[in-house]
Parts: sequence; C-alpha cells; structure tokens
Amino acid sequence: MEYEIDAKGKKLGRLASEIATILQGKKNPNYTPRVEGTDSVTVKNIKGVELTGKKAMQKMYYKHGGPLGHLKETKFENAFEKNPAWVLRRAVRLMLPKNKLSAKRMKRMKFVD
Repeated sequence: MEYEIDAKGKKLGRLASEIATILQGKKNPNYTPRVEGTDSVTVKNIKGVELTGKKAMQKMYYKHGGPLGHLKETKFENAFEKNPAWVLRRAVRLMLPKNKLSAKRMKRMKFVD
C-alpha cells in the first residue's frame, strides 16, 4: 500500500516514528518481522516540519572524519536549511531496526515538494 503524508505542522520525531512504522510494514495485517514489507511512503511539504522548544537552535548532528580530532558538528538549523529531506531521512533511518532490511526499507521513502 502507498501512503502519502503531509509533513506541514508535524513534529519531526513523531513524523519519523510514524514513517518508520509504515516502512517496517507494521500497519499491514500480514506483518512479519523478517520480511521487508511492501508499503511505501511519499512525504510532501518537508519544509513545514517543526521542532518543539529550543531544539531548532540547540540540536546538533555529529560525524567523525576518521583521524583524531576530526569531529564535525552541524546545527539543525543549517542542516535543515540546506537539505530538509536529509534531516527527516536520518531521523527515520535511526528509528528503523539496524539490520540488512533497513536499506531496502529506506528506498521506499520518497519526497515531494
């Protein structure tokens, strides 16, 4: 089944958990944990996603470049302004189970502006 979600006015975490549930196939009556699932999600109006409180200014994303001392920080504001789809994609990816199926499930999520 194909789901279409309007992200305008929704909170980032709640939206990401809803999408992760759909991608796992848990809304399907034939749900089996070891099966990839067939449900896909199309998200529109990604720029309308909100955060509560001061998280928009305080939330940080970290990545390590490899050698010592190469920890890179990115603020949520900058990341969201540059690529809002990356922010939502990352939140959903971290909410999916960490196994071989997660990459296949992530491919079934699409974005429309």
